[in-house]
Amino acid sequence: MLTQERRDQIVAIIKERNAVTVQELMDEFDASAATIRRDLAALHDERKILKVFGGATSISSGDVTTYEPSVTAKATLNIEEKDLISKYAASLINDKDFVYIDSGTTTLEMIKYIDNTKAKYITNGIVHAKKLLEKGLNTMIIGGRCKASTEAIIGPDCIESIRKYHFTKAFMGTNGISLNAGYTTPDVDEAQVKEEAVKHAYVSYILADHTKFGQVSSVTFAQLETCCIITNKEVNRNYHSRTIIKVVDSFENTDSPE
Repeated sequence: MLTQERRDQIVAIIKERNAVTVQELMDEFDASAATIRRDLAALHDERKILKVFGGATSISSGDVTTYEPSVTAKATLNIEEKDLISKYAASLINDKDFVYIDSGTTTLEMIKYIDNTKAKYITNGIVHAKKLLEKGLNTMIIGGRCKASTEAIIGPDCIESIRKYHFTKAFMGTNGISLNAGYTTPDVDEAQVKEEAVKHAYVSYILADHTKFGQVSSVTFAQLETCCIITNKEVNRNYHSRTIIKVVDSFENTDSPE
């Protein structure tokens, strides 16, 4: 089969299925992984498909988002959903925990519900640190460069600081959750900080309302399997086969993820 013919068929398959993996295309065309990855890279450059980690999606099924709304703008979105998610997340903190709290509006909302004064808290969120201190909690803030749009501390110094610690729990924000791309965010510097925090946590929780599923931002900071997800609405069963998901549709149900 000619290269162009194979690539045309790949585009047709992706349009039909919305998403495919490299392995599926290898089986379909009896081709090597290197060949399929070259095809996907070329088609991505031609804007015919969207190449993501481990496969590809159709352009229509969700293009890459590079825009990062301000904290003020994000704070007005899905307020009730964030409230449910953050309240449940706060209930997971135990006395002996060393907790990492990522910057973000849902993790900020979570602080309102934290009542455990024996745990220790560390964050890269500027406002987050202030809110923790106002509650009289044992608080540390990571040093580094300040990013105005998200009010977060990022950069090499921040990453180096995180490497010194070992968190029992990390509560993370995300801009998108995708079966192929994993957890994503638009900014590479912020993604590197998130990636390091997840690596140094015994268990990481992604706090994300249902609108984040199927969205892909430009940088992956973790794969689905590395974190548990706390969300407000039941999602595609394919996500459940990849990681632990806790759906909090009312706070009467407070079972921890198992």
